[in-house]
This record gives sequence, C-alpha cells and structure tokens, in this order.
Amino acid sequence: MSETPHTSPLRTWWAQRPPAAGSAVMATGIVSVALHLTGYEVMSRIALVLACVAWVVLAAGFAVRLLRERSRWVAEAETPGALTAIAATTVLGTRFSALDWQRLAEALLALATVLWPVLIVLVMGHWKRRMPGAVFLTCVATQGLAVLGATLAGAISTAWLAHAALVLFWLGLVFYGLALARFDLRQVTTGAGDQWVAGGAMAISALAGSKLIAADSASLYLWNADDRGVLRAVTVALLILDLAWYVALLAAEFGWPRPHYDVRRWATVFPMGMTSAATLSVATALDVSWLRTPGQVLLWIAVAAWLAVAAGAVASARAGIGADEPPLTSTAPR
Repeated sequence: MSETPHTSPLRTWWAQRPPAAGSAVMATGIVSVALHLTGYEVMSRIALVLACVAWVVLAAGFAVRLLRERSRWVAEAETPGALTAIAATTVLGTRFSALDWQRLAEALLALATVLWPVLIVLVMGHWKRRMPGAVFLTCVATQGLAVLGATLAGAISTAWLAHAALVLFWLGLVFYGLALARFDLRQVTTGAGDQWVAGGAMAISALAGSKLIAADSASLYLWNADDRGVLRAVTVALLILDLAWYVALLAAEFGWPRPHYDVRRWATVFPMGMTSAATLSVATALDVSWLRTPGQVLLWIAVAAWLAVAAGAVASARAGIGADEPPLTSTAPR
C-alpha cells in the first residue's frame, strides 16, 4: 500500500504562524536595547541572540512565501501584522549600531527601507473602520526607520540621513493620527494584546525624537535653536502621552483581565519595553537624570512580561505540535 506523505508536526505548526508573530522579535529586540541602556550588557546580548534567531526564522518564512506561495504572501502582506517585519528589522539594526556594527545596521536599514513603501501601501489600502491596535503599526514601522536612521546618522556623522529620519519622524506622527481615527477604542478593554500598540507607537515616536536630538553635534550642526526647541517639546509631549496610554492600558488589564495566552501578547511586551527604552533615551538626550529611575522600573516590568509571554508561547507551541501528531497504532500481533 502507498503511504501518504507525512508533514512534520513542527513544520505544520510553524506554517500556521501569523504575520503578527514578528512582534516577538520586536519585543525581544527592544528589551535588549533597554537592557543595554541600563548597563545589563550580558542579559542584553542574550536577548539580542534570541531576537536574531527568531528574525532569521521569520525572514526565511517570509522569503519562502514570497517565492513559492505568492497568493498567501500577498494576503498576509495586506494585514497590519506584516509591518512587524519592518519594525523588527529596525529594532535589531538599532541594537547592532550600539555594538558599533554599523555596516550590518546600514544593511538592515536598507532592507527595511525597501520593504516599507510596499507594505505601507498594501496595508493602508485595506484599512477598515474600528480596527484593532495593530493599525498603529504604520506609525511604528515608520518611526522604526526614523530611529535607526537617526542612530546611524549620529554614529557615522551623516547629515542627510538625519534629515531623512526627521521627515519620517513627522510622517510617522501623521500616520498615528490616521490610525487613531480608525482605532476601535473598545479594544482597550477587549483586545487580545495588540491594543498596547496604541501606546507603543507613541513610545517609539518619543524614542525617535530623542535619537534625532542626540544625533546633533558640533561637526554636523543638524538643528538650529528653534528646531532643537521644537524637537525637545514634541519629544517630551510624546513621552507624556505614551505614559498616559501606559497607565490607561495597564488599568484596563486589571479591570478586564485577559490572562490567556495569545500571540498578540507579544504586542503588549513591545510597548512596555519601548516605553522603558524611550524614557531612558529621553533622560540621556534631554539631560533629565531623574527619568532614569522610572525607566529602569519600566524595564523590569517589561522583562517580567516578556518571561510570562515566553512561557505562554512555549506551552502553546508544545500543545500545537502535540495536537498535530498522528495517533499511535499498535503493531502487536493479534
């Protein structure tokens, strides 16, 4: 008798991962960045390795779908979750730049820049009314480019890169306003985790502002006094709005508990880690030293959330793989 081909349970489970799984890379990468900003270098590099491994696996899946399953790739690219590919790439690039691996960071910026217009057009072309928090990923992806661009501009003293990042910074804020008009506010109490991106988009915007301020130097002279004053004011306002979202979303988690695991919970960890990184970065760029303490407190909350979601992800993966295993048949003689 001919046997039907058997697909590995692991491959079957992995093939079912949604595009939003990229938020796990975003979450792990930004926790690595925040750990670096607080001096926990060993832990930061461990998180970076985990993020890199996940990025490579997800990138391979992205490429395979593009080459072999074009219709599925297009269908997934039209969902907001597809933009996690850009955001995750820029977060890793930012961390690599901090390690002084500028060539690798530049390559990741180039890759994200190529993907950005394609995915932005596809995603925004399929926006609807009353969308979940993933709608804010248009802002997150754009500000991710601004963060990495501004970081590299300061690291390699390239003025045009900083000016391009500034344009993306303002464009990201426009995207935030457009996304807010589409966001279903009921998601604050009913969302499965990605409602936190409403605050995370503000956090990465504040981080972008701080990076633009930090990129300036005597050799570059990027901004005059008025420009710098506007950037400082907007960055502080964005951080305040981010912290307001953080408090509101955290209160909603206690008021309307949703303890079960969902892959979109990685989109909760990312804003938590991003708020910490933004607070720490603003503290340095604007020379507000007292902000470092709340930034560190927010970091350990994010680390605790990462561990909880990672545990849920492992349990879910084991259950998913086990469910796909074929039943055992007895081979004993009758």
